[in-house]
Amino acid sequence: MARTGRFTWRLALLASVLFLSTFGIVGRLAYIQIVHHDRYSLEAQAEHLDKREVRSSRGAILDRNGFPLATSLDVYDVYIDRRAWPDPSVAKDVATQLAPMLGKPPEQLLTRFLDDSNGPVELLGDGVDFDIGRQIEDMALTGVTVAHGTKRFYPEGDVGSALLGFLGRDHSGLSGLEADFDDLLGGQPGAIYFERDGGGQPIAFGRSRVDEGRPGADVRLTIDRYLQRLIENQLDIEIQQHQASGGTIIIMDPKTGAIMAMASRPSFKLSQLSLDDTNQDLYRNRAVTDLYEPGSVLKVVTMATAIDLDLVNPNTTYYDSGTVEKGGYTFKNWDFTANGTTTMTQLLQKSLNTGAIWLSDQIGATRLYDSLKRFGFGDSTHSGLGGEASGLLRTNKDTGWYSADLATNSYGQGIAATPLQVITAISAVINGGHLMRPYIISEVDGPNGRRVYDPVVVRQVISEKSSATLAEMMHQVVDGVPAHRAQVKGYDVGGKTGTTLVSIPTGYALDSTLATFVGFAPAQNPAFIMLVKIDQPKDDPLGGIVAAPVFGKLAPSILQYLNIAPNSQLARSP
Repeated sequence: MARTGRFTWRLALLASVLFLSTFGIVGRLAYIQIVHHDRYSLEAQAEHLDKREVRSSRGAILDRNGFPLATSLDVYDVYIDRRAWPDPSVAKDVATQLAPMLGKPPEQLLTRFLDDSNGPVELLGDGVDFDIGRQIEDMALTGVTVAHGTKRFYPEGDVGSALLGFLGRDHSGLSGLEADFDDLLGGQPGAIYFERDGGGQPIAFGRSRVDEGRPGADVRLTIDRYLQRLIENQLDIEIQQHQASGGTIIIMDPKTGAIMAMASRPSFKLSQLSLDDTNQDLYRNRAVTDLYEPGSVLKVVTMATAIDLDLVNPNTTYYDSGTVEKGGYTFKNWDFTANGTTTMTQLLQKSLNTGAIWLSDQIGATRLYDSLKRFGFGDSTHSGLGGEASGLLRTNKDTGWYSADLATNSYGQGIAATPLQVITAISAVINGGHLMRPYIISEVDGPNGRRVYDPVVVRQVISEKSSATLAEMMHQVVDGVPAHRAQVKGYDVGGKTGTTLVSIPTGYALDSTLATFVGFAPAQNPAFIMLVKIDQPKDDPLGGIVAAPVFGKLAPSILQYLNIAPNSQLARSP
């Protein structure tokens, strides 16, 4: 009887335990399936659902006539998922089949397959040819997936490398216009959501969803591909001929500020680009990032200021003794000459330092520096080009300024500017007195519609009358000087040379110069203005010998290309 009682008690206890266990399981199921259904449902889906970003088509970069400078080709990106290869023999088999498609040895691929230092999933091939990518997709290799992508292609080769820039491995712009306008060109990526199996492969009849991205916009530049190639080829020739360290050439429409061509050296070639190259110095656009002292080119701005203030006219004279004392310093003309009674036009023709100093005395420090600021010196041009420097301008209101600074500043020394700032300022001298904002995008055409960019007048810096006077004086600087090297047969040309020493931390390198010429044609109605800067020429230091002839060589081809008819009277001359 006692045994029966103990058995019954144990049976009841076991039943209670089973009941409580069952109740706990049912309660847990209710907790999971009812109370937290949404949470655990999402977690379950996450085990089987995958997301793959799909890059949108990147917009093209076009020249001003619509010719592509940079465009995108359809390609495939190849990914591997090491989780699908628990057995190394599977990885070896995949490597053997995939190697000929990617043009790599099977052993090299297998070594990479077995190296999991970059995680289970890794991009194996970036920008694989479209047809090869399709073949890899059809092979359905274990642990290998492909995704549609794009690859940048440059139809004009290496033309405009520093200007256009390049993309990084994530297909975002890293330099040049690709970086400056990445938000316009890049668009917004899309995504594919799909059910996958244990190997990471999409399930054939599983659920899937596609979120469409937004393609990038096409950007049309003010750059002309013919002019760009023309100046790059000539710049390379000049640098080699003069054994120079580098140089810059810019062509601009002085009336609008549109940049028609821009080249600088040293630089890089897109065809030889390596993202592993650590020489970042080659990637910058020196026309907008590098500062230099413009030298005698700036005498034009000093003259424009004096004429606009009605202090002088082209025939006003001063007496040039060859030397000037200012602030305890003695200043001389660049060629150490004394020219006696000299007109303002002759001052520019002979590029006399003493004359520029005389003008600065007539103008006064405050008015001259105010004028230089109005012409844009000391401030960025706001062109939109990345890395643009603001320049350096110390005025009489700044600490550390001396009266001798006014003298040197009047003829372009002690002032630092970019080549783009200089050509923009001289454009304002000859275009009716309008300081234009330089620009390089003419229109954007994308999913959000088409936008056209119009020229922007920053401000009026001198009167139209003063501008016309200066344009004629600069015409006399070139065509009024026998055998000037910037002259172009059949056309009226205006311009001004500049030669400065290279600035170094301790002052100036006395054996190294920067040779500059800024010229325009036709003189009466300029179709273009060009800045030529040759850095540290070894054979001759002077802008008139080194830089001015470059204008003389390029201008005939440019004028012909722009359909500018020659001056009929000059055209008939022998």
